[in-house]
Amino acid sequence: MIRVAMLSKWHVHAEGYARTILATGKAQITAVWDEDADRGAEWAGRLGADFEADLDTLLAREDVDAVICDTPTTMHEEVLIKAAKAGKHIFTEKALSTTVEGCKKIAAAIEEAGVTFTISYPQLYNSVMKLAKEYIDSGKLGKVTTIRIRNAHSGVSNGWLPKYWFDEAAAGGGAMMDLGCHPMYQLAALCGKPKRISSLFNAPLGSEVDENAVSIIEFENGVIGISETGFDSYYAPHRLEVYGTDGSLFEESGKITVKTKETAEISNEPIVPKTENADAEPLNKFIDACIDGTGTPEGLGLDLAIALTELLENAYISDKNNVTVTL
Repeated sequence: MIRVAMLSKWHVHAEGYARTILATGKAQITAVWDEDADRGAEWAGRLGADFEADLDTLLAREDVDAVICDTPTTMHEEVLIKAAKAGKHIFTEKALSTTVEGCKKIAAAIEEAGVTFTISYPQLYNSVMKLAKEYIDSGKLGKVTTIRIRNAHSGVSNGWLPKYWFDEAAAGGGAMMDLGCHPMYQLAALCGKPKRISSLFNAPLGSEVDENAVSIIEFENGVIGISETGFDSYYAPHRLEVYGTDGSLFEESGKITVKTKETAEISNEPIVPKTENADAEPLNKFIDACIDGTGTPEGLGLDLAIALTELLENAYISDKNNVTVTL
């Protein structure tokens, strides 16, 4: 049984992570810390855990083996470095930091401490991504030229995101820094190393951070990736489009269709391929890794965390300065 502390309830995923931890039967929540003491104390009471108003005191507790970080993104550097130095295993919400420099400082502390680290990339190993990667890597689509991924919701337009979500000093950005993380790390996983990036962000409903955001990325292998996200969409099914010289793959809300030169010889209609089973969620992988002592789960470590922030940081630089940024 691993003993876990929840570090803040700021992120909208925090409640879900707590439920997942308790549902595993392999972990218990022993303590809560929050930069908002009233919020943290209320949550700790509901979880049946201790509330610690002082982060250092919590990290010194012997009944805390690991921490789940859901603080404001701009607090990650301070909080995660302290957790690493205290010898606690770390699971963190994305993004790791708003800057590559911040990521490298966190990484150095984690590597020095030798603790298990996992970042939450829940859309990296789902059935859609596994099938798309299989088609791309196998050459069934020919030379892939363009990949477009859209992940959006109605958080602003329907008013269900908390107001503090639009505080740039805490969040580090808007739609792209939050929901846009998913298409960004998905594109990196499918396309490899980025070469240059150009972005256009705006806030049509008047938020102080980006509500609607598009980044175009050229990768070293020649693929152009398009990352779309937003908080203003009434209806926004997840979409993945992969275009190649010999075929294309399309996904909408988990339903996949494929059409290639090979399948066209049989039928002119797209086929619906059988999808692979999704891997376990990152948090479940983290808990198992901590218990088994197997280290950071594959594909959820520091290198990919830094790679995501490189894309995010330069996406914001591109939009702010109205330039294409070479990476």
